[in-house]
This record gives sequence, structure tokens and C-alpha cells, in this order.
Amino acid sequence: MTPEIRQGRADDADFIARTILLAQRGPRPLGWFDFALAQAEPQVLDFIGRLAIAKPRSWYHVSQFLIAEIDGKPAAALCAMPSRETRDTMRSAIEEIALAVGMSGADILARGAYARPCWVQGGEEDWLIEHVASQPSARGRGLIQALIARALSEGGAAGFSRASITFVIGNDAAERCYAKAGFAFAEEKRDAAFEALTGSPGFRRFARGM
Repeated sequence: MTPEIRQGRADDADFIARTILLAQRGPRPLGWFDFALAQAEPQVLDFIGRLAIAKPRSWYHVSQFLIAEIDGKPAAALCAMPSRETRDTMRSAIEEIALAVGMSGADILARGAYARPCWVQGGEEDWLIEHVASQPSARGRGLIQALIARALSEGGAAGFSRASITFVIGNDAAERCYAKAGFAFAEEKRDAAFEALTGSPGFRRFARGM
């Protein structure tokens, strides 16, 4: 069955929160928000869901997501947006929601800084694909390939000539998926402290032309 692909909406916030958490964790038990928030999974999902409808349109925002539906139900999603717009909007969104829930945005970002030494994102002129994940029950149905194809089409139409995608080293399923979509190795960074905390040596970036 061919999936229906559409833009994210406000009522997708909970689904997008689960997608982001799945994507960040990859093959590991914990992801960036687990470490940065230092809370249990229900609280982590609530925080990300709030980010999905926050005022800043960060790479957590529903408007930046494409969603694949099967039988009218969301089954997979990814974020696709200009790389240059990510950093400031991410910080602003986290600070907004932290204030709303009585947390410290500075503390969240400080705990999340463990990833900074090995994060790789590509150039500011890249079209960025991030937070890619399907629900476990929907895997093996070609949803991610369909989403990536749509994301690349939209990026090309917006005038971008190159796309980037980043994932933790050791996420072999993601690497195979992105290679199938025409992406190839561009760079990687490793950090011993990151590996000690997460179990992964660092991040790897793949890229391709549009």
C-alpha cells in the first residue's frame, strides 16, 4: 500500500514527540532528551510534545515534519528544513517550554552539551533531514524511503542543492536506509566522553545532491 504523506499538524504533537525520541535513541536505550531533561519517559515525551507546538518553529515543530500515514494513521515521520535555521530556533523553543514547565532552559542545554564535541551537521546551505523514525509496527513497508524522497523533492523546490543527514555511529539500520536513499559518507566525529555516556563513539553525517 502506498502511504499518504502530508505535512505535520498541531494534533500530531504527541506522535512527533514519540518519533523524535525514537530517532534520538536509535539502537541505544537513551537519547539526547533523556540526558538533557534527566526525567522519566512520560515527562520527556510531554516536554517534546510541547516543543512541537511552541512558538519558535524549531526542528521539533510540527510544521517542519512530514508524516507518512497508513490507513489514515501516522506511522512514520521526519523533519526537513534549512540547516541554517536550526540552532537559534532550537534554543529559543527549549527555553520557552522550560519556562512554562518550571525548569531551567540553561540547565537543560548544559546537560545536553555532552553531544557538542562530536555533533556534525553540514553547511548552512544544506537542506537538513533529521528526526527520522517509523513506529516499530510499521517498519519494512518503505515509509522512510517515501518520506526521504518527498523531503528531497521539497528541498530541491526550495532551491537547495545538497542534503545532509546525521545519525549516531552504530545505528546500522539508519546507515543502510540512508545509503539506499542515495546518501553517502561525508564526515564523522568521535568523542571519548560521549561514548562513555551513550555507548556510541559519536556522530556520522551522510550527504547527497538533490
